[in-house]
Amino acid sequence: MTTAKRRAIIALSLCGVAVIAIIVLTVVLSSNVVYFRTVSEAVAERASDAGSRFRIAGEVVPGSVVETGRGVEFEITDGKKTARVVHVGDPPSLFEDGAPVVCEGRWGPKAAFASDRIMIRHGNEYKAPDVDSGFATPGPRADRAAGTGGAGAP
Repeated sequence: MTTAKRRAIIALSLCGVAVIAIIVLTVVLSSNVVYFRTVSEAVAERASDAGSRFRIAGEVVPGSVVETGRGVEFEITDGKKTARVVHVGDPPSLFEDGAPVVCEGRWGPKAAFASDRIMIRHGNEYKAPDVDSGFATPGPRADRAAGTGGAGAP
């Protein structure tokens, strides 16, 4: 076999392996996708979503949270539609009335969304807490830096 034929076989083999790897990667990633819907979209598509796993986003309706022996039940809304959520497990520590949440699960019996994961949505801007004490009063380091005293002053 000549060198040119050998290189062609190697190149075709590598292309075949690359195509197979891309197909496997696509299948694996597409099976792990969890779709995100608003409450209105989820309620409108309830019949077609039976059994499929997705995420539903909305705000917790104030006064609707009821603790159960297995978790919490509450309602979420997007301002247009409302859905009842039955969550199994402990909710996050920031879970409260009016909190923006994303619940992961599927439609369950009695037109309730059966959730096994709650995520609290939050803004993308960090707001540092107000710190008024400790920085305004000079300490020993400020004295040393100014050369006015302290243990190591020149």
